[in-house]
Amino acid sequence: MEAPTFLHMLFPSIPPFVSYSWLAMALIIGVSLIVKSNLKMVPAGIQNVMEVLMEFLRGQALMSIGHHWGDKFLPLLGTLFIYILVCNLFGLIPGFESPTSNVNVTFSMAIPVFFIYQFMGFKVHGIRYLEHFLGPIRSIYAIPFMMFMFVVEWITHLARPLTLGVRLFGNMFGKHLLLMVLGILAPLIVPVAFLGLGTLVSVLQAYVFMLLTAVYIAGSVEESH
Repeated sequence: MEAPTFLHMLFPSIPPFVSYSWLAMALIIGVSLIVKSNLKMVPAGIQNVMEVLMEFLRGQALMSIGHHWGDKFLPLLGTLFIYILVCNLFGLIPGFESPTSNVNVTFSMAIPVFFIYQFMGFKVHGIRYLEHFLGPIRSIYAIPFMMFMFVVEWITHLARPLTLGVRLFGNMFGKHLLLMVLGILAPLIVPVAFLGLGTLVSVLQAYVFMLLTAVYIAGSVEESH
């Protein structure tokens, strides 16, 4: 049986994925307030790190969604990336748990992403947004094909929150389980190497989730062809 985590021992009535999610949010808000209260013209220390991170995230947003929409969705994409990254890294700290190794957390982000980009599609294009689901051929002679593509496209879109949530959950749960097993078998040697790999996986999965969100938003606001 897995040993209880630090916060679970302090608050046994609160599920660990909830307590560590709140801890991640408190940590992010605390660091943001510290950086905001100590802004300097010549950045140094944590301000320098945060500015580099935000420049990277803004570049990804502009590249994926475009200059018109990139800055508008930067707060969403940046929040997802930073929050997921912090939650992922929690799993590398002894006595901590990664909230993203629980499906409740991953789907609580994947499902809102689905509704956000669908809402933006209808907001930008109106009812014409449905043309995105009709396929490349638009002709009265291709109505059966268009109806078939409509069904297929909606099935694909409905599967997106499932794949977003399961991908993040599967990778984080697998990483946590692997580190736990290796920590038991070789507590002094093998885990050190896999901690580096775990860090890489944590960053990569946060980036993939953010990037796919940007791609979905870009697809909903662009003109259908």
